[in-house]
Amino acid sequence: MLRRLDRYVRSTPGASTSSVANQFVDEALRAEEHPGITFRSGPTGRRAALVGGPDVWEVIDTLLTLREDDPSLAEDALVTETARTTALVGWRVRVAVRYYAAFPAEIDDRIAAHREKADEAEAAWLAERALLRGDQAS
Repeated sequence: MLRRLDRYVRSTPGASTSSVANQFVDEALRAEEHPGITFRSGPTGRRAALVGGPDVWEVIDTLLTLREDDPSLAEDALVTETARTTALVGWRVRVAVRYYAAFPAEIDDRIAAHREKADEAEAAWLAERALLRGDQAS
């Protein structure tokens, strides 16, 4: 186990054995408290996800967007519509909602970061299209 931990630390820039051990213990406790939640690494760091499913932030972003689009949706209807939109079953949406209720800042920060990146990508795409059409920049 110590060799695997050391290998992981060496492959993770800026990590220490202590910080990685703390992170993994925290994640294990969170997963224990929230059955159906796991953690995975990616280009934007480690994040909470549904076991065998999407990241929690993706489910919650969908749920919040649906709520913004139709604030009159009742709780069960919101969960049902989120499940339909994300191709999940309702109980899995509720797993994500329970995790979000416990760690809202973590998920809100990830949603904000992804929305910002999407806005930047759209602006770059629009500028590229304008250039290819021959539109002059003002």
